[in-house]
Amino acid sequence: MSASTIPAATHEPAHEPAAQFLDRRTPLERARGVLHRYPALSPAIVLVVSVIVFGLLNDRFWAPANLSLITQQVAVVGTLAVAQTLVILTAGIDLSVGATMVLASMVMAQITTSAGASPVVALLLGLVAGLAAGGLNGLLVTRFKLPPFIATLGTLNIYLAVTLLYSHGATVRGGDMPAAMTWTGTTFPVFGVRVSTGVILMLAAYLVVAFVLGRTAWGTHVYAVGDDRDAARLSGISVHRVLLSVYLAAGAILALAAWIQIGRANAASPNVGIDMNLDSITAVVIGGTSLFGGRGTVWGTLLGALIVGVFRNGLSLAGLDVLYQTLAVGVLVIVAVSLDQWIRKVRK
Repeated sequence: MSASTIPAATHEPAHEPAAQFLDRRTPLERARGVLHRYPALSPAIVLVVSVIVFGLLNDRFWAPANLSLITQQVAVVGTLAVAQTLVILTAGIDLSVGATMVLASMVMAQITTSAGASPVVALLLGLVAGLAAGGLNGLLVTRFKLPPFIATLGTLNIYLAVTLLYSHGATVRGGDMPAAMTWTGTTFPVFGVRVSTGVILMLAAYLVVAFVLGRTAWGTHVYAVGDDRDAARLSGISVHRVLLSVYLAAGAILALAAWIQIGRANAASPNVGIDMNLDSITAVVIGGTSLFGGRGTVWGTLLGALIVGVFRNGLSLAGLDVLYQTLAVGVLVIVAVSLDQWIRKVRK
C-alpha cells in the first residue's frame, strides 16, 4: 500500500456515548463546582443582596451615619475573625478569642494607668499577653493532644478569671489613658462615611494574613494541615509546629483587636467583648471557610463579618427585637454550614 493511500491520523479525541453521558453535569452541579473553587463567592452574593434589600426596606440604612456605624461595629469582630479563620483553617476552633482580647486590653489599660507606663510599653505587654494566651492554647492542642474545642473552652474560663482578678472587675475609662491608647477610635471621612482608624488596622490585618496564606510556604502548610493532617505529616510538614504557630499568630492578632476595642469603646472593661467568640465563628462560617479545615479565605471572612453587621443593623432599623436579630444570625449559621456540606460533596 502506498503512503498516499494510508489514511491520515486524526488527533480529535473519540468520545463514546457513555463517556459523553458521564461527563454531563447539571447546572446545579456546575454551580457547586464554582462555589467550591471560589469560597468567597457565596458570601459576596449574600452581602450584596442583603444590602440592597435592607436599603429598599428603610431609607436610613443608606445614610452615611448608619454606614459609619456598621463599619465601626465590624472592626472588632472582623479582627477577631481573622484570628479565628487561621485556627479553623487547621480544622480547629478557638472559643477563647473574646476572653483573650479582653485580657490583652486590660493589660494595656492597667499598665498605662496604674504603672504609668508609656503607650508603646503597654501595647508591647498587651502583645505579650496575646501571645502567651495563644501559646497556651497551642501547647494544649499539640503537646497535650486536647481537642481544640475542649482546650479553648477551658482557657476561655481561665482567661476570664485571670482578667477579673487582675483588673479587680474595674473598668478603665478612656480619659484616664493616654490618647494613643484610644487612637484607634478616631474617625475621618471617606466619601462622606466616617471610618475609624480601627477599621484601617483591621483591613491591614486582612491584607497581611491574606498575603501570608496565599504567597508563603507557611500558608500552604496551614491549608495542608487542615485538609489532611496525616498526608501533611507524611509529606514532611511539622504539623505540631504549624499548629503552634497558628495559635501564636492568632494571639498576636487578638492583641491588635484589644487595641481596636479600647478605641471603639473609649474604655477597657473586663466585661465587654467576652462573648464575641461566637460572632467571630459566625463570620468565619458565613464567609465560606469550612469547619472541617483546608478550605476558605480571609476575604470571605471579612464578607461574613460585614453580613453579620448588616443583618444586625438592618433588622434593628426594621424595629425587630434583639432576640429576632440573634435568631436571624443563627439561621444564617445553619444555612452556611449546610451549604458548606453540600459544596464539599463536589465531584472531583
